Amino acid sequence: MTFRTLCDIPRRLEAENRKPDQLLHKSQGSWRPISTVDFVARLRDVALGLRAAGIRPGDRVALLSENRPEWTTTDYAILCAGAVTVPIYTTLLPDQIEFILRDSGARAVVVSTADQVAKILAIRPRLPELAEVVVFDAPSPLPAGVRAWGEVAATGAAARARDPRAADVLDGAVPGDLASIIYTSGTTGRPKGVMLTHANFVHNVAASCDSIPFRADDVCLSILPLSHVYERMVEYCYLHRGATIAYAESIDAVATALVEVRPTIACGVPRLIEKMHLRIIDAGSALPAPRRLIFNWALAVARAVGSLPRASRRPGWFLETQRRLADRLVYSAIRARQGGRIRFFVTGSAPVAREVLELLYGMGIIVLEGYGLTESSPVIAVNRLESICFGSVGPPIPGMDVRIAEDGEILARGPSVMAGYFHDEAATREAIVDGWLLTGDIGRLDEHGCLVITDRKKEVLKTSGGKMIAPQPIENLLRADRFVSQAVVIGERRNFVSALIVPSADQIRSYCVLKGIPGDDLRELLRHPRILDLFERRIARINEGLARYEQVRRFCLLEREFTVEAGEITPTLKPRRKVIEEHYRDRIEGMYAPGPHGPARPAKS
Repeated sequence: MTFRTLCDIPRRLEAENRKPDQLLHKSQGSWRPISTVDFVARLRDVALGLRAAGIRPGDRVALLSENRPEWTTTDYAILCAGAVTVPIYTTLLPDQIEFILRDSGARAVVVSTADQVAKILAIRPRLPELAEVVVFDAPSPLPAGVRAWGEVAATGAAARARDPRAADVLDGAVPGDLASIIYTSGTTGRPKGVMLTHANFVHNVAASCDSIPFRADDVCLSILPLSHVYERMVEYCYLHRGATIAYAESIDAVATALVEVRPTIACGVPRLIEKMHLRIIDAGSALPAPRRLIFNWALAVARAVGSLPRASRRPGWFLETQRRLADRLVYSAIRARQGGRIRFFVTGSAPVAREVLELLYGMGIIVLEGYGLTESSPVIAVNRLESICFGSVGPPIPGMDVRIAEDGEILARGPSVMAGYFHDEAATREAIVDGWLLTGDIGRLDEHGCLVITDRKKEVLKTSGGKMIAPQPIENLLRADRFVSQAVVIGERRNFVSALIVPSADQIRSYCVLKGIPGDDLRELLRHPRILDLFERRIARINEGLARYEQVRRFCLLEREFTVEAGEITPTLKPRRKVIEEHYRDRIEGMYAPGPHGPARPAKS
């Protein structure tokens, strides 16, 4: 069957891949299946219901919901109705939601819960173009002007029952039609609406499926917000291949879902991989002495396997014998805590420390790093299962050309590149020059043709001494430490580099118990001389691998994490540096107060 638009995916499922468990969701403590037949029938009913409500081809319909089967069903319903999906993060504040609804000219918004309805009702008087508000979990009584999602679907089902040809108006999209407007995270300014066509998505899905072996018998765990293009495109890949999708209830429920669902594939951001790595190390550190020795030996074996050259990654007979023994004694139990069936994880958005990836690989836990932007639908490059190149994001996917500009910026060209920014031709001209998308990232192509990302072009810091410093690699080194949850490097127009560090509260408390440091109040613990000394020593070790002008000379320990709600990080967990620097201006100035500056000398917090 041809694959020209996203509407072809449910059509193919219906014709070729009928499964009793196309989607899985947890309800009242149990995982419940939704069959292919029910999924496709429901999305067609919702599509007809939207048409009956006055939604016409080209209209924008916003989708404000957590991950759940209704999200996916509604997305396809919007597309099959010929309309345009405008996804919105549930963590956004009402004024941010209002901007997206107004800028996109949304005719309707579909939301998940009564809490999200309340946000919409607070701003609706200022949105004259917004004609419909639909809610999945309908509160009782329904507020005036709000319709239940089930009612919309019932309207469509009734139309189909009256006239079997009613669905003929659906699936009429052509490749060049707009499929989605996705608003960027806005790390440096006002969000822009990225216009992605059916053709953009179809190319990215097909090329990604050529690069990553998704299969019909896979069970895939949905973790990241579907409002983000990465998770959404990956779900298109899953369903294009006929795989089952299981929706994790939340990020906090991922560990439980891994054991209960036993997925074969999961996609996540680096922080999920880093936390998984830390849990493994912590579990081993808590073992009694004899078993801890075996665990540490197994770690050494895994590192040796993972660090083998790319061209000859098969271990020799002696190392292979050790690996098999370590697998029987240690690795198999670790993989069992992830369900025991994971074929691979896929991660993007930011780099994972190479040492972490190599260690996990040596244990039989494969993580494929990839790279892309919302503006490229999103994948530009990804590692291949058969030839992982640690420290890179792999070669470009088929059909995407990548080159490096004179200043080191990564440029990309291909069918996945966006149609432009909605109502912003000037920004479009700045982003796409002679057909090449200017990514804003700095990188290089290595000897294997793999893309290596080194930093963000706009986030390079210039010290008062004129030194140019890429903050992201330093932050990655800091975050790789098990005592660090988040880190932001400071140094723009300063005479040395400093860092705001959010420690891992669990790790700090465990360390205090182990070392007999009294107290439980995190703020007080972070002021304790022995905790400050701990961080000073650990940062000093990190500094050993950095150029002198890159070394973190002072740091400040923060008692709370950077949050989306405070505007300090984007929904994809990227730091908004200007906001963070404004919120912690006094702490930062304290690190640069006059006085002696030893290596990693802490600032008073």
